[in-house]
Amino acid sequence: VQLVESGGGLVQAGGSLRLACAASGFNFDDYAIGWFRQVPGKEREGVSCISSSDDNTYYTDSVKGRFTISSDNAKNTVYLQMNSLKPEDTAVYYCAAFFWPRGTYGSSCSAWREPEYYGIDYWGKGTLVTVSS
Repeated sequence: VQLVESGGGLVQAGGSLRLACAASGFNFDDYAIGWFRQVPGKEREGVSCISSSDDNTYYTDSVKGRFTISSDNAKNTVYLQMNSLKPEDTAVYYCAAFFWPRGTYGSSCSAWREPEYYGIDYWGKGTLVTVSS
C-alpha cells in the first residue's frame, strides 16, 4: 500500500498550489481519501476529504471557499487545489485513506472530523507547503 504526495513547495500569500496523492495497493473506490496537515507543536488537522462510496466531501472551516478536492478514480489519484493561500496554511500536508465501502452507515469523512476516534488506515509521508507573507 502506498500513498505518494506531490505538489508541495514555497508560494507567496495569495498564490496557489495543487497537491496530488497517488494511491496504490488497495481498492481506491472503497476508501475515503483526503488530506491532513500538521505544524510543529500542534495536532494533525483534517483539511479535506472525498469519497465516491457515498458521494461525500468535507472541508475544514478555515479552507472553505479556497481549497477544492477532486478525485480521478481512473488514475487512483486525489487532488487538492489550494487557492488564496495564507501564511497560516503553512504545514506538512499528509494524504490519508480511510476504509469506507459503499453502503456503510454514516459519513465517510467522519475520520477527518474525529481522527482519534475513527482511526486512519493508511498515511502518506507528507509534503511541505510553505506560504510566505
